[in-house]
Amino acid sequence: MKELTGPQDWQACLDASQEKPVFVFKHSTACPISGAAHSRVVEYDARNAGNGPDIYLVKVIESRPVSNAIAEVLGVQHQSPQIILVKDRAAVWSASHHGVRGDRMQEAFENAVS
Repeated sequence: MKELTGPQDWQACLDASQEKPVFVFKHSTACPISGAAHSRVVEYDARNAGNGPDIYLVKVIESRPVSNAIAEVLGVQHQSPQIILVKDRAAVWSASHHGVRGDRMQEAFENAVS
């Protein structure tokens, strides 16, 4: 996972989404539900290492301006935890809280590339 900490990182993520879909994971380091979702995203990433989509992490407390920019640019209401699939600089799928699961991420990614 690549962490988004500033506007340049966010722009690089958007640019990458024009080559292939990417996931943006909004994570609260102070929330146990977010901690559990983080574990599921890490597991998904490990299973797909090298073959799956890039995953970008934004810590919503520590990087609030980036988190706000993501919600504004993509038009996806902020939630935490939240996973957003971005393709061609636009949100094409999202899930939050207990919906952040590897199987749902994989299905969304496959739909986006087909």
